[in-house]
Amino acid sequence: MKIRTLGRHAREGVKNLVRNGWMTFASISAVTITLLILGVFLVLAMNVNFFAQNVEKQVEIRAFIDTLATKENITSLEQKIKAIPKVASVQFIPKDEGLKQFKESMGDKAYLFEGLEKGNPLPDTFVIRTKQPQDTAQAADEVKKLELISSVTYGEGTVEKLFAATGAVRNVGIGFIIGLGFTAMFLIANTIKLTIVARRREIEIMKLVGATNWFIRWPFFVEGLLMGIVGALIPIVLLIVSYHYVVKAINESMIASQLFQLLPLFPLVYQVSLALLAIGAFIGIWGSLVSVRRFLRV
Repeated sequence: MKIRTLGRHAREGVKNLVRNGWMTFASISAVTITLLILGVFLVLAMNVNFFAQNVEKQVEIRAFIDTLATKENITSLEQKIKAIPKVASVQFIPKDEGLKQFKESMGDKAYLFEGLEKGNPLPDTFVIRTKQPQDTAQAADEVKKLELISSVTYGEGTVEKLFAATGAVRNVGIGFIIGLGFTAMFLIANTIKLTIVARRREIEIMKLVGATNWFIRWPFFVEGLLMGIVGALIPIVLLIVSYHYVVKAINESMIASQLFQLLPLFPLVYQVSLALLAIGAFIGIWGSLVSVRRFLRV
């Protein structure tokens, strides 16, 4: 196609948007409202997934070392644990450091444990993290088999329920987003279809005077693309402004910021913006071309 012809189609598409003002407004409004709802749930789903990942990352294995183990035994044990395929990191915590951390965790009641330094009852410990949180149970079983490991804890029973819950939350979120996406496609496409139905006589006349199918399609292609993009830009701006103030409010609230964290504004903005622009453009083009097709059979 010549550049001049393409430019003509683009100009016609823009003119048609202005010429059919109210129908254009209705189509863009439908795109805006639908993509705004989709964008809100997309942001929620991404933050829920982020929260689930943070919870999963806190899962760790604590392997308690037998009191008979020597320094050489501890070094050898550390190497054996690191050699386990599913293990990502191993941290050795001497019992003195373990007691110090325990007292710090007790806060104001730490004074109750003064004097334990002389007869420290805590064992030396390995804190182990796996490459994938879901591998925690299998890695713990491997560590249990090593000599001079007296016991292993990782929240058995609770951890499995945690992973099942986070997995279910992710699956529900993905399913809901996909369902809402398809709903948005058909709602917007039907609205655009009404716009084109109102101009069916124009299409029939162009067809009768000899215009090719693609010559007729191109202006509608441009219209659909512009309606989709404009309809996506409005919810993108609203989401960015709203999310900025929500993140700011939570960060300023000490209690809320300790309970959970939200994804930072960047790169979330880029990810959501690209997703909504792509969806808006695709639905606008698809809705226009599918709707025009039925009127090309003259």
